[in-house]
Amino acid sequence: MGSEPTIVATSGGHRTGGRTMVSFHALVHHAVDLSGAHGRRPRVMYVGTAIGDAEHFTARMHEAARVAGFDLTPLQLFPMPNLDDVEGTVLEQDVVWVMGGSVANLLAVWRVHGLDRVMRRAWEAGVVLSGVSAGSLCWFEGGTTDSYGPELRPLTDALGFLPYGNGVHYDSDPGRRPLVHRLVADGTLPATHCTDDGVGLVYRGTELVEAVTEVPGKGAYVVTRDGGTAVEERVEPRRLPGV
Repeated sequence: MGSEPTIVATSGGHRTGGRTMVSFHALVHHAVDLSGAHGRRPRVMYVGTAIGDAEHFTARMHEAARVAGFDLTPLQLFPMPNLDDVEGTVLEQDVVWVMGGSVANLLAVWRVHGLDRVMRRAWEAGVVLSGVSAGSLCWFEGGTTDSYGPELRPLTDALGFLPYGNGVHYDSDPGRRPLVHRLVADGTLPATHCTDDGVGLVYRGTELVEAVTEVPGKGAYVVTRDGGTAVEERVEPRRLPGV
């Protein structure tokens, strides 16, 4: 576990493997490094709620973990929790990695099972919380989402561990940046932290301490409100080793 509450919120973390469909890219390895796990195989929990616990992707995560040298525990909530002691198992992990998909569905299902409260206790205990896309957005106050259909819409009832908005896929989805700007300008979202694909944001407690990237040339951004206008500032990410 990390020494203090840590979140790694990303628009990346996966890539095609050499002999596997998916492998863990540098952002996942960085989350594991931040956990301080050493002298043993890191314990990583994979949470696929946002894609309905799709079995084929859980299998791919197992393969990615095997190649990376991690002990992977999947947490599945469909059709019922697959663990007798969900909270105890979450608290035993070094890292929780949350897959993308529908953040609205993720939040609803987590709340039904009390996993929102479990994740907060894990965060406070030093388990590194991390994830991609919906697995990034869930930790914030809200952001932009296609959970409700092809047209992007605001989401304002996420877990709120971090007191900011979150903009994922900021460079690859042309609708994200203008919608973030509008929602920050009109006060729907607070100051919003955004990531291009391949970029992650590292938080200690609720403070943004660093932007990191597994893809050269990509950026992170902080969008704030000035009067009725959104102001965007680029944050240059540090390139992670090995990429």
